[in-house]
Amino acid sequence: MGTEVTPTGMARVLVMNPLAVLSGMAVCAVADATDEEILDVCNRENPSGTRGGWSSVVRTLDQTINNNEGQVPCPCRDHPERMHFLVFC
Repeated sequence: MGTEVTPTGMARVLVMNPLAVLSGMAVCAVADATDEEILDVCNRENPSGTRGGWSSVVRTLDQTINNNEGQVPCPCRDHPERMHFLVFC
């Protein structure tokens, strides 16, 4: 399956900071991207190297490490119609 694009020509999901931390990574995606779609792109374009691969997308505060509000999805500054998500192994 190839990378899907929006009407503006951008990929629906973009890996932003490959392996930004040991077990997490930031991605920029359309707001309605599914967890499955995000994880598929992450595991295909930047494999984590772990047995389970990228396996979770942070969407709510209770999914963050230490209830860190900085880890919940937020709008992209460059493309406000998109969101930044964190994914973890």
